[in-house]
Amino acid sequence: MTSPCADSGPLHASCHCGAIGFSVPSAPTKLTECNCSICGRLGVLWAYYEVKDIVWERGEGTTVPYVWGDRCIEFHHCPICGVTTHYGGVLAEGAPSDPTSRFAVNARNLPLTAPVTVRRFDGRSSWTTLAHDRQWPWPDQPDVLDGP
Repeated sequence: MTSPCADSGPLHASCHCGAIGFSVPSAPTKLTECNCSICGRLGVLWAYYEVKDIVWERGEGTTVPYVWGDRCIEFHHCPICGVTTHYGGVLAEGAPSDPTSRFAVNARNLPLTAPVTVRRFDGRSSWTTLAHDRQWPWPDQPDVLDGP
């Protein structure tokens, strides 16, 4: 079940130092947590948009891409603070870009205020969605370390 999100209108994503910034048209209705070899290490939650819907504010073209394996996805991070900002498909040399192609945003860089369902994807072995979802950001809970 997807939770309603109070965040409406454009949201501004930013890395930790602020050198990279862009807007997405709205809050995501669902996030994806993947356990593949790279996503599991990065600790990211992905929100998906189309390339044409991203509005760059700072640092377009300055992120550092990381590509490996079959070379079909580029993971990008800030060259200053190192925060992963997004990933996108790799284009063949000379191929025109597709404005409807997927632009995956690291949702941990978005100022989300309402819980969003997190789809858990097994990118490590089965390439299937796992049976249970959770929400992020997590609702306020009493600190269990405080005691009575």
